[in-house]
Amino acid sequence: MAGLVKLAWVFLKIGMIFFGGGYVLIPLLHRIMVDQYQWLSLREFLDGVALSQLTPGPLAMLATFTGFRVGGFWGGLIGTVCIFFPCTALMLFISGHYEKFRNMELLRNVLDGVLPAVVGLVAAAAWNLGVVSLTGGRDFLLLATGFLILQFTRISPMFVILGAGTVGFLLRFS
Repeated sequence: MAGLVKLAWVFLKIGMIFFGGGYVLIPLLHRIMVDQYQWLSLREFLDGVALSQLTPGPLAMLATFTGFRVGGFWGGLIGTVCIFFPCTALMLFISGHYEKFRNMELLRNVLDGVLPAVVGLVAAAAWNLGVVSLTGGRDFLLLATGFLILQFTRISPMFVILGAGTVGFLLRFS
């Protein structure tokens, strides 16, 4: 029971700072799930990040996976609910006051300051994932191909991920 309470508290805190999308949270999630609590191994974390890209709410689904690993069905449910609850409550509050908040100079200035930090966090997450998962020429070729496809076409990221997975699977047998 204490493990589920700790799990709930950790994911409530993460959910409260879930700003800028899931990629911003990768360094934080790694530190908490792998380094601090050892809920996941590094390989499990990377696999969870990759697989979560195929689901709605990508990295939030990592909370479900981690919760399940920690506490079975109830851990998965608690992790999911607790990571979504703070942002859902905040959005319900903000949406009721949107017109008032939209024109607030202070809020616009805060968001203008947060945006560069979010870009930095995404870059740090990409770097951390790359250092661990890019080990050979094939990996760098897939990275460059995926980047070019996403940057210069309208192909869905889901198809890029599925394509890269298929290439990895096929190359395993050659």
